[in-house]
Amino acid sequence: MTEELVVGAFSPSVLLRVSRRLGLLGERGLLVREEPVPSSPAQFRALIDGGLNAALTSPDNVVAYRFSPGNPLGETADARIVAAVDRGLGLGVYARPGLTTAADLKGAAIGVDVPGSGFAFGLYALLASLGLEQGDYRVVPLGSTPRRLDALLDGRCDATMLNAGNELRAEDAGAVRLARLTDVCRPYLGTVLCVVGDRRRPEVDALAGALGHAAREIVSGGAGPLAAEEAADALGLSAALAARYVERLRDPDEGLVTDGVTDPGAMATVVGLRQRYAPRADDALATALDPSRGLVDPPARA
Repeated sequence: MTEELVVGAFSPSVLLRVSRRLGLLGERGLLVREEPVPSSPAQFRALIDGGLNAALTSPDNVVAYRFSPGNPLGETADARIVAAVDRGLGLGVYARPGLTTAADLKGAAIGVDVPGSGFAFGLYALLASLGLEQGDYRVVPLGSTPRRLDALLDGRCDATMLNAGNELRAEDAGAVRLARLTDVCRPYLGTVLCVVGDRRRPEVDALAGALGHAAREIVSGGAGPLAAEEAADALGLSAALAARYVERLRDPDEGLVTDGVTDPGAMATVVGLRQRYAPRADDALATALDPSRGLVDPPARA
C-alpha cells in the first residue's frame, strides 16, 4: 500500500491539483495530501518534527531555518530546496478598500506572516520604494496569505502582501495594489518545494518531477482549462478571475518555473533582502549560496 506523502502549504496549490488530474502523481506511485499551515513557524515545526514530509514555501524560509538561529523557532535544521516552483504569482502590496495611495499608510497596520519572514522583507522593500520607512507603520503578525487576505478585507490590517490568487480576490473586493514585488526586487523566486532531512526523498523527488511536468503543460497551454477549473474550485475564484490566475501562472516574470531549477540570481535577491532587513544574519548568510553549504539540491528529473 502506498504511504501518503504530506505536503504543507499556505494557499491551496493549483499546480498540485493539476498534477493529480493529469495522472502525474499516480503514474509515479504517489499519494499526496496537501495540509494547510497557519504560518511559516508552524510549517517548519511540522517539517522538523515529521508531521510534514515536504512543504511549498518561500525560499527565504528555507534560508532562515537552515542558517539563522534567530528564526522564530530558535533552532536550525537540514532544510533544503528540492525544486523551484514559481516566481511570485502576482506578489505585491495591497491596501484595503478605501485606501489608494502610499500616503494613506502613514501610521497604518501592515499585516505580515511573521515580521522576520521573506514576504515581510519584500513588503518592507516595496513600502520603502513608495517612500515609507519602517517607523512609518505598524507591523501586525497575521499568519498565512489566506489569513492576511481575510484580515485585509475585514479591516484588521490596512495593507499586506498577497499573491497566488488571493490578490485577485482582494482586487475583486476593491483592494488596490500599490506596488508589485517584481518591479522592485528581480529576479525573484516566490515558492519552492523543500524538505528537512532525507525522509521520503525518493517520493519528494518524484513529486518535484510531477510538478515540473504539470507546469510545462500549463505554460504550453494544454492544461490551461484544467488549471482554470482547479483555480476556481480551490481558490474560490470566478471564471473570469480563474482565467486571470492561469495567465499569471504562464507569466515569464511571475509565473511557474517549468524546469524546477533554482535561479542563483533570484536566490541572491531573496538572501539580499534578509541581509538588508535582518542584519544580524549577515555573517551566517555570507556564504549561504555557496553550493557546498547545501541549501539547494539538484533538481529532480521529470
